[in-house]
Amino acid sequence: MATRHAPASIASSVALGPAVREPECKAAGPLHVFPGARSLAGLSLKLIVGLGNPGDKYARTRHNAGYWLVDELARRHGGSFRAESRHQGELAKLRLGGAEVWLLKPATFMNLSGQSIGSVAGFYRIPVGEILVAHDELDLAPGTVRLKEGGGHGGHNGLRDAIAVLGEMFWRLRIGIGHPGHRDQVSDYVLSRAGADEDQLLHEQVALACDIVPVVLEQGAQRAMLRLHAKAAAARTDQAN
Repeated sequence: MATRHAPASIASSVALGPAVREPECKAAGPLHVFPGARSLAGLSLKLIVGLGNPGDKYARTRHNAGYWLVDELARRHGGSFRAESRHQGELAKLRLGGAEVWLLKPATFMNLSGQSIGSVAGFYRIPVGEILVAHDELDLAPGTVRLKEGGGHGGHNGLRDAIAVLGEMFWRLRIGIGHPGHRDQVSDYVLSRAGADEDQLLHEQVALACDIVPVVLEQGAQRAMLRLHAKAAAARTDQAN
């Protein structure tokens, strides 16, 4: 598919590389690398973005799965978010996988996420290929997480706006929330909280994804996936016993 390139104001300060969608959770699934995706080995990720909507009203909704991921990374690795009005979001800086990484939670609401991402990427001169965006994914079964480089927005309005600003070729960490069954139900579905069992499942899968992010940075995507599969298999064995 064709890639939409960043406007001149962003392209002048961000090296365009690889290029979001709007949004609940059920059975745990594996974390996959999208077929054909390059390994992350040797790639310096400098910005990890969690998509979501700001405010208590949305904090526990399915659509905020991206926020949950960067919040957990910050908690684990000693990061502290601070509001950055110039970038329309909250930023945290930490060392992850031996590298210095920025975490970002856009505060623009989902549909304008690209404005915040583009502002941070331009200010810190971060190439698009060194950006990873975590987001909820309707087209994946609840609990499944996939790693992917580039692609379209799949109807996700946050991704749509990010692509409009950056182009398509950024990395994505897609957190499956399942589909309500009919497109007319999608808005209410993603903006509501999952049931207790599903909510626990989603948070467990976010935690597993956080486990492998440093491995992705240090050893590459394939090694990280093997490690996650091993943990998921061990968890299933424990549940069976």
